[in-house]
Amino acid sequence: MIPRIQKRGQRTIGLLYYLYGPGQFEEHTDPHLVASWDNNARDPGRDPNATLQQLQQLLDQPVENVEQAARPKKHVWHLSVRNAAEDRILSDEEWGEVARRMVAAAGIDTPAQGAGCRWAAVRHADDHIHIIATLVREDGFNPDLDHDAHRVQAQARALEVELGLRRLNKGDDTAAKRPTSAERHKAKRQGRERTAREELRETVRRAVAGTAGEEEFFDRLAAAGLLIRKRAAPSGDLLGYKVALPDDLNKDNEPVFYPGARLAPDLSLPRIRERWSGTGIQSALVSRQEDGAVRLGPRAPAGARRRTAAVAWQAVAVVEHGDDAVAAAHIAATGEVLDALAKTSAAHTRRELREAAAAFERASRSHVRAERGHDRALRQAARDLVHGGPALGRGEDGATTAMAIDMLLFLITTTMHWHAKKGHAQQAAAAQQAAEHLRSAYQAAAAQPIGVLHARGRRLGQPLLQRQTVLLREALPQLAEQILAEPGWYALAATIADAEAAGHDPATLLSDAVERRELTTADSVSDVLVWRLRQTAALPADTSGLSESATTAAPSVTPKAASRPLAPGRSRGGEEASGKTR
Repeated sequence: MIPRIQKRGQRTIGLLYYLYGPGQFEEHTDPHLVASWDNNARDPGRDPNATLQQLQQLLDQPVENVEQAARPKKHVWHLSVRNAAEDRILSDEEWGEVARRMVAAAGIDTPAQGAGCRWAAVRHADDHIHIIATLVREDGFNPDLDHDAHRVQAQARALEVELGLRRLNKGDDTAAKRPTSAERHKAKRQGRERTAREELRETVRRAVAGTAGEEEFFDRLAAAGLLIRKRAAPSGDLLGYKVALPDDLNKDNEPVFYPGARLAPDLSLPRIRERWSGTGIQSALVSRQEDGAVRLGPRAPAGARRRTAAVAWQAVAVVEHGDDAVAAAHIAATGEVLDALAKTSAAHTRRELREAAAAFERASRSHVRAERGHDRALRQAARDLVHGGPALGRGEDGATTAMAIDMLLFLITTTMHWHAKKGHAQQAAAAQQAAEHLRSAYQAAAAQPIGVLHARGRRLGQPLLQRQTVLLREALPQLAEQILAEPGWYALAATIADAEAAGHDPATLLSDAVERRELTTADSVSDVLVWRLRQTAALPADTSGLSESATTAAPSVTPKAASRPLAPGRSRGGEEASGKTR
């Protein structure tokens, strides 16, 4: 049940004409009263002798009885209450009780005091009602409407339980502002899939991902085609900004601008600046070669994805065990990584990644204030992804995309548990929704590289497979039988063979992979281990272009790299060698 308080108005009769009229955006069917301040009030919808003007005069009577100077400038209060599409259809009597409970909760009607405002609840559709009230009480005083929106929301949660309706999660005022009904209808008229507010929010969110300062941020906004207005102090210091879509115009044929704070709480300029303070992100990427890393340039998409996977995995421990403010910073920066990955990934994964980023946006904010600066590595990963450029959907680009998604999936699942423990219901639900989209993206990204490894594993000689089976049972005695029964075992067998050929001790790699984290809850332990081993051992993520002899050549890393401990193991993963299910 969604109660929404609309903007206050000045003309009672105007709103009544709309409520009892045919409807502007959706058809109004059989408009009629279901409740009012007066149980004997005549209904213009059902009583042929009652008129809208008569109802308006009755509603406005307390307003007319006070001096002009004492009247509210906008005296019409309007609340809509809508049920979900899957909810049962309520009777008029039930909607009438909903209306009475809502006006009492808001402070419109105060039966105990006997001096409430006059109000009426009109139903013109199965799934919702509108409540109109005039904001002068019968005793001439104004009602106390402080926090009326919070109170009607709390009443909605109680009514959902009592009436057996879909139960929505309680909000905490950190969500982005929803589009108004006028914005939604305008988008529909213009043939847009989303409102201008939603398009702008996504564009600004993606523009800020991995930025190092104001100049770069505004350059990205301009490159995305947005109109920008900056607000400066007399000293010349920048105070804020507004953005607009070039083709979103008002009635005067002028662009409709939205301040960053109206798009989302963390998109105001002061909040964006917090990301830049103490991050240490440089304005240009510095070429670097990490110890043991595959030799890919720092600007290459595959190299950026490998580093993203590594950083995401390190962030898991921070979210699980770190200080709340530091964990919140990592969660916020994870949203930037998702935006950057969605922006630069291939078409067959882009849609699900965009949906994951959009869903996770709600999970990136809570009342736990992020202590920025500790999230430097994640923000640098987002920057690397953007500067690395678009990734191909095949080869090392495609395979490392699957690797990065695999690690991010675990980070987001950890975020979901973090929010759930703190009672952040909306954020936990958003993280869960993001994880579902990531699983779909993983299936698309992993199908080809995991399929290649699976085929290579099946072609391994029987003696080698038997030796690896013994090795697995010795290294992971509690998980070995589960892994051997999974279709992904053959992909893991090929990876173990590659690790041996590169000079690594596979038993050490496997045992280290599970030593610091349990894997019993993984959908497919073998899929998890494939990516962990290939990253830690610096093996190519994609082997489709390599011959069998090339992957069984002499070791290609130093003994120091070969003996380096593996980062903690994981508890999420894929299932089939084809990447079918995660």
